[in-house]
Amino acid sequence: MKKLINDPTSVVREMLEGAVALNSHIAILPDENVVVQSDLAEANARKVAILSGGGSGHEPAHAGYVGRGMLTAAVAGDVFTSPSTDAVLSAIRAASGPAGALLIVKNYTGDRLNFGLAAELARAEGIPVDIVVVSDDVALRNSVPKERRRGIAGTVLVHKVAGAAAEKGLPLAEVARLARYAADNIASMGVSLGACTLPAVGKPGFELGEDEIEVGLGIHGEQGIRRMPIVSADHLCSLILETMDADRPFIRGDRVALLVNGLGSTPPMELSIVARAAISGLQAHGVAAERAWAGTFLSALDMPGFSLSVMYLDDMLLDLLDAPTEASSWPGKGRVNAHRAMAEPLKPVVTESAHATSPTAEGLQVRELAARAANAAISAEDELTKLDSIAGDGDLGASMKRGGEAILALSAADFVDPSTGLASIGNALRRSIAGSSGPFYAAGLLRASRRLADLALPSAKDWSDAFSLAVDAISELGGAQPGDRTMVDALRPAADALKAGLASGKSPEEAWRAAIDAAIAGANATKTMRPRLGRASYLGERAVGHPDGGAVAVATWLKALTPR
Repeated sequence: MKKLINDPTSVVREMLEGAVALNSHIAILPDENVVVQSDLAEANARKVAILSGGGSGHEPAHAGYVGRGMLTAAVAGDVFTSPSTDAVLSAIRAASGPAGALLIVKNYTGDRLNFGLAAELARAEGIPVDIVVVSDDVALRNSVPKERRRGIAGTVLVHKVAGAAAEKGLPLAEVARLARYAADNIASMGVSLGACTLPAVGKPGFELGEDEIEVGLGIHGEQGIRRMPIVSADHLCSLILETMDADRPFIRGDRVALLVNGLGSTPPMELSIVARAAISGLQAHGVAAERAWAGTFLSALDMPGFSLSVMYLDDMLLDLLDAPTEASSWPGKGRVNAHRAMAEPLKPVVTESAHATSPTAEGLQVRELAARAANAAISAEDELTKLDSIAGDGDLGASMKRGGEAILALSAADFVDPSTGLASIGNALRRSIAGSSGPFYAAGLLRASRRLADLALPSAKDWSDAFSLAVDAISELGGAQPGDRTMVDALRPAADALKAGLASGKSPEEAWRAAIDAAIAGANATKTMRPRLGRASYLGERAVGHPDGGAVAVATWLKALTPR
């Protein structure tokens, strides 16, 4: 397993040094892996210090939450290992004054022991210390008593509440009460799509089948309470919310804050999909998500998956969540958008068409040919995906399938005549195909459409001219020329062969067959070409040996138009 590290034994220190280098409001103790606010007041003038920490591997927790309005200090142990008692005690001494310190501890044995013993030692030195233990994992509701559940991502919300309360200048007892109140009103649960890899181990901690997931896991790379087949994001969010509802029933009118937490390698795209599902699921229960955040807040190294945390709100907790903080990893107020759908835009006035209202025979012939090309593109999805994955981003097969389906969805009214039919196809592809293929095909078809405008029965030469103009439009739009290893390497030979065949006296059918043969030969020739445009150009010689997907797509649908 590849890791961007120097030495497994130094990852924690080097990570913290990097974080400190990037944030001027924090500093690191010279002899302990402890990050502290760098602008603390003199000891006698300090407010209640808020400390947390635990094993490393949960980044951005915990150092990312050090800053005025959140944590005063964070203590980092080795990966997934509690920090030592001495490290915690050093943090208490460095961050605290007469107002004392509150330790926020996730409910794991090592953390409770080392933070608890450090608190006792600090009290013996005359420093007032209180402890709040977070045990928010509702996945364990049927396994252990509530006070023995694990502490997971909801702990970040407790950091925020406690830090804001301390920043207000409240005494230790009141800060501890508010933090404990917040912790008692949080429920969390996680789902994993795979295992994480510890730097010192170099391989995943467990194995999952291709279609398996772990449900109800902690934050240390362990397996969940059960394994199940993968289901949709909506289904997973429903499962988690149902578990929370079984533990503490949702009441219509409840107000909550929602934390959608990535476990380390879940992309923002997927977290946003989960956030959508979670907010909608809460609404279905009659619960208003007044604040919501999605991101990686408390990870398990590089684990793919997510957790949901729900904190029941009142005005007091909401005020503390909204309070400002300098912590670099807190994302902001998280106001949920209550008006997510934009008002319907004004529709343009459509004038009566000057064309005939009934399709002509020629228009319907274009429709029949377009359907043949569309079905060929759909059937080639797997082949085009494989080719595009070699030298592109792998989306060509799906794009061409969507384009084909959009063509098949057009009605006979979209093919009043050949010109209208080509324009209808171009607009359908423009709307249905993302990336570059859609604009290229649309530009070519729209220019060809203009060439055939007002021609009820285009001649073979008219069609040949339209084809050449379409290829010109594609070349102008993308800058591609023959030899650049693009779709033009199939289109230009085909257009030229059609023109030459007609000029030499061949029948339209013979000339068209020659055009198809030229397109196939042009697509095959791209195997030996070094790409000069598009994503494939970034690969250079590595793309040589395989035909260009765009050129093969052209040859595929042209071949489907072979005269019968």
